[in-house]
Amino acid sequence: MDMRVVGHRGNSAVAPQNTLAAFEAAWRAGADCVEMDVQLTADGRVVVIHDDTVDATTDGAGAVAGLTLEAIRALDAGSWFSPAFAGQRVPTFEEVVAFLRRRDIDLLLELKDVWSPDDVALCTEPLLAAGLAPRVVVQSFEAVTVGALRDAAPELRRGLLLEAVPPDLDDLADELGLAAVNPDGALLATDPTFVARRHAAGQEVAVWTLDEPWEWQTAERLGVDAVITDCPDRLRGWLVGREP
Repeated sequence: MDMRVVGHRGNSAVAPQNTLAAFEAAWRAGADCVEMDVQLTADGRVVVIHDDTVDATTDGAGAVAGLTLEAIRALDAGSWFSPAFAGQRVPTFEEVVAFLRRRDIDLLLELKDVWSPDDVALCTEPLLAAGLAPRVVVQSFEAVTVGALRDAAPELRRGLLLEAVPPDLDDLADELGLAAVNPDGALLATDPTFVARRHAAGQEVAVWTLDEPWEWQTAERLGVDAVITDCPDRLRGWLVGREP
């Protein structure tokens, strides 16, 4: 199977990360999948943002968990990137589901930090109700959160993000029922047999975050299933340009 293109926080090289504009740009660039991050607001709503605070990617300040949905939705999430994107908002999860129903593109959804099974259901139930399960992998760095995903929605595919390989990874993969193990690209440089071992164990591998052609070539040689990149348009062009 060809290496899949995953837009990291959308097409974040050309549009403000984790906004509907970035997701649309990834789709238009030919990405197979969009990766995005979600967190909970003070009033228990799911919003799409990477950082624990809104400071870096909006015109506001404060912790996401300390702000209500109404307060976060009032922020400008585009002008920091370019005046052309003024007025972009931090998306709600309902908007993500609507986007996926409009566009034929898959979702790699990262839940930041630790979520309970009840919190996880705020994401899994809308995805299942919309019939999107075949197009979604939900992942986290936190094994506790992946376990909550398993308990709340066992029919959804689950992934574990890695910066280093834990010694009990095989046992952990079995316990969590992992469909994917997704490492930092630096890990492949120090452990070139990682992909082959995960494939032998029955998991796919999507590596993050690779933005240069030499990195894509190495990932392809090692047999990764997908590359998560800030530049899905460039990676798609690189793959197409090498076809006979």
